[in-house]
Amino acid sequence: MAKHQFLSEEWITEARSIRDEYVGDIPTPPLLRMNIVVTDTPFAEDALHAHIDTSGGSIDLDHGHLDRADVTVATDYATSKKLFVEQDSQAAMMAFMEGKIRVQGDLSKLMALQAGAPSGADGTARDVARRIKDITAD
Repeated sequence: MAKHQFLSEEWITEARSIRDEYVGDIPTPPLLRMNIVVTDTPFAEDALHAHIDTSGGSIDLDHGHLDRADVTVATDYATSKKLFVEQDSQAAMMAFMEGKIRVQGDLSKLMALQAGAPSGADGTARDVARRIKDITAD
């Protein structure tokens, strides 16, 4: 299985493919349009601009920013990888408290997405998370 750098074009394409295999098996996430700014990426000189949009009924991650985002989150590459790939909520909370995660906009919508995430006991969610980890280069 090919491994790709987190948030690279190849990684996003592969992650989308995995998500598409589970359409209908994962509950619809809360509505959120979030822009993401990731600094210190190993494959780009400038900050990476991406977004997450759940308005279509599933979590869609892609490069570029949305015109009307509810919230914008800015962080460094290592922290974003811990949050999205490793799903390390404790590391994310610590990074937020240390100022490594900056949030602008409607924080309540971001919290709703976290609260609405499938629990660790959900087998489908575990399968998706494992497969995302499997495609991610160290």
